[in-house]
Amino acid sequence: MQNRLDGKIAVVTGASSGIGRSIVEHFVAAGASVVAFARNAGALKELAAAHPGKVLAVAGDVTKAEDLQRLVAETVKAHGGVDIVVPNAGIARVVSFADSTAEACTTQFSVNLFGAIETVRLFLPHIRKGGSVQFITTFLTQVGFPGLSIYSASKAALKSFSQTLAAELAPQGIRVNSIAPGPIGTPLWGTVGLPPEVLNVVAANVTARLMPGAFGQPEDIAQMSVFLASDAAKNIYGQEIVIDGGYTIG
Repeated sequence: MQNRLDGKIAVVTGASSGIGRSIVEHFVAAGASVVAFARNAGALKELAAAHPGKVLAVAGDVTKAEDLQRLVAETVKAHGGVDIVVPNAGIARVVSFADSTAEACTTQFSVNLFGAIETVRLFLPHIRKGGSVQFITTFLTQVGFPGLSIYSASKAALKSFSQTLAAELAPQGIRVNSIAPGPIGTPLWGTVGLPPEVLNVVAANVTARLMPGAFGQPEDIAQMSVFLASDAAKNIYGQEIVIDGGYTIG
């Protein structure tokens, strides 16, 4: 993996923790320079300090047009263009169907779908030929999980968008794919809105279906991201790579 991305410029949103942070770290280890974007300015500052000269921290929110425009402007000013865009920022909330109002749907769709799409759209004029766009979806587009219908729907829409965009951008020399994480041990689990005791029961039930017998780790996704961004994946277009410890085949 060392030097697999040597000289490439990457942008990663949702970069302050979990999968996003791991992707940044693995990109840097593979030789890339990374623009890391997230709402948590303090965590981004620490990430940049850990990788001097290789990580540019830009704080902001993917649901705010002015923040995304600033992200693009600072990236282009620093690097001229980009080779890899990973709109990883996402949120998950447990919401019953009875409570799935238009407002509840908008909360998750605004980040998971519209924020991801707008990130790529604004960067499109600056993505170099041979570039890679990677959307982060979820294994839950293939299985049902009570209370996560809004989250799953937002990611299912993103999966479909990714496949169609792959066909549209291929003539420009840009590859579009998506990665579907399964149960991964990240801070996201603690933000879904379930009490700790309920969350522990859910985690135990999920773990029982996983072939390794444990949740995956952020680096499992980051390593795939490095591969998809590299020349080794030059013939992969419009695919969703599921990394779920076997959950969806169990």
